[in-house]
Amino acid sequence: MKLPNLFRKIKTQEQLQPRLTVEDVIAPGEIEVEFSHLKIDSRFFRTYFVSAYPRFVEPNWLEPLISFDHSLLVSMFIYPSQSQGVLDELKRKVAEMEATIQTDLERGRAVDPAVEVALEDARSLQDQLVRGVERFFQFALYITVPAESLEELQSTSKLVESTLASLSITAKQVTLQMEDGFKSTLPQGKDLLNLAHNMDTTSLATTFPFASSELTANEGIMYGINEHNGSLILFDRFSLENANSVIFAKSGAGKSYLVKLEALRSLMFGTEIIVIDPEQEYKILAQAVGGEYINFSPSSPVKINPFDMSAEVTPGENELGRKILSLTGFLKLVLGTLNAQEAAILDRALKQTYQLKGITDDPKTQNLTPPLMEDLYKVLIGMEEAVAMELAARLERFIKGSLAGIFSTQSNVDISNSFTVFSVRDLPDQLRPLSIHMILDYIWTKIRGKLKKRLLIVDEAWYLMRNQDSADFLVDMAKRARKYYLGLTTITQDVEDFLGNERGKEIISNSSIQILLKQAPASIDLLAHVFNLSEGEQRLLMSEGIGEGIFFAGNTHVAMRVVASPEEHQLITSNPAEILARQKI
Repeated sequence: MKLPNLFRKIKTQEQLQPRLTVEDVIAPGEIEVEFSHLKIDSRFFRTYFVSAYPRFVEPNWLEPLISFDHSLLVSMFIYPSQSQGVLDELKRKVAEMEATIQTDLERGRAVDPAVEVALEDARSLQDQLVRGVERFFQFALYITVPAESLEELQSTSKLVESTLASLSITAKQVTLQMEDGFKSTLPQGKDLLNLAHNMDTTSLATTFPFASSELTANEGIMYGINEHNGSLILFDRFSLENANSVIFAKSGAGKSYLVKLEALRSLMFGTEIIVIDPEQEYKILAQAVGGEYINFSPSSPVKINPFDMSAEVTPGENELGRKILSLTGFLKLVLGTLNAQEAAILDRALKQTYQLKGITDDPKTQNLTPPLMEDLYKVLIGMEEAVAMELAARLERFIKGSLAGIFSTQSNVDISNSFTVFSVRDLPDQLRPLSIHMILDYIWTKIRGKLKKRLLIVDEAWYLMRNQDSADFLVDMAKRARKYYLGLTTITQDVEDFLGNERGKEIISNSSIQILLKQAPASIDLLAHVFNLSEGEQRLLMSEGIGEGIFFAGNTHVAMRVVASPEEHQLITSNPAEILARQKI
């Protein structure tokens, strides 16, 4: 008899226990409403309302606000208005402004320009409303700034105010109404402030911030698919202020795939392609398009003389002086660090070496056969100075030692093919930076001799960035490439080495195109600082798949996915499994 009563008692206790609702779960622990901000738990919020708009606007003119480098809560409220009531109000306003202007004229006072402009706008809007071209709306715009601390709130609020001021927008804090302002920017669709302004259809349409960035032009090549809206990224890099580009990605993210695809498509439009290939990734592509593949190694018959000159006479330019400067940078890699005395003797020895071959500052002599590294060695020996003898000793292994013949033979390379690849894979690691620097200097000398649309691709550029002189040389190329119709493409997977010095950042600032593919977590903070990436963009770069990333061109950037046709894929893939399977066929 007692058992049913016990069940009834337990059930009654369960019914008395309160049940949590969704509101209970998401509600904050505490809210503190201040004069100029709101504190919810440990976070701070400040809301602004827009009180004045610019007179002229363009589509997507609020984009700087939407792309602001801080999380913001932005809400818009649009209320349709009856045209008849608006026309009556406009008629009254027009009459008031006309009377004001007439009174000023009768009293001999200067007419207020603001009244004249307002009268002109009112008459124009009145005419459009009568014709049915425009409709009338009430529009309210509110912005809430969130922050983790009061100091951050103050600094971010100043940035928001300056950004809005740059758009000719007057924004004011909703003083004493911070709670209503915060609620008005929540996704509830409730306007608790009701601070709206008049706006016609055309003006209202320009405020919509949902126009995604596009990089679709009438000319150029296809880089990939715009993942924002599915449109094609068609772009001509030579249409920008310079045609340089930098590409950052972790190993296996698809950077070489993208660059080979760009090179192949650019070749179809008559662009000459020159590649520095450290891992023999461009061999299949070069062979397929009838290009020239040059395997540069100690045992290779292919030689480059670092003392070569362009053999082209340019009025008003002292090519010998320029060549000696570039040679000095190269020889610093060969000889090691030079003090002031050693640098002065080397400069004098280089000048004398060219003079022994009849080459002087006179441009007419600069097409003679250039000297060799061995000639410089002999000049240093002939100086009979202790410092010169020391430099000669450092140079000897490249003349008589284990590295003889690499840099001391006349050039037998001719960059005349539309697709030329220099491979340095078979070089020892200690010789790679030297060889890449020498090859680049040789290419640069030839490029300056004949103006032509070209792309120069430098893969694994971190080899050069590790040394100050080679980094300086690459920066100089990036700054001057535009004058010679050259687009320099710099590729690296070692972000720290590239961006760890100011020279790497200079290359980025002199490159109109930047492409970021999938990144390692260790590199993302440095990239975020250099490229001013938002938190969403940082997460995107760490989670993207192969061949996906962010494409920056000028002031526009979009999320990109690289796509290639099956035929293109066969030529440019670096996947070892696919290459091995193709070799077995």
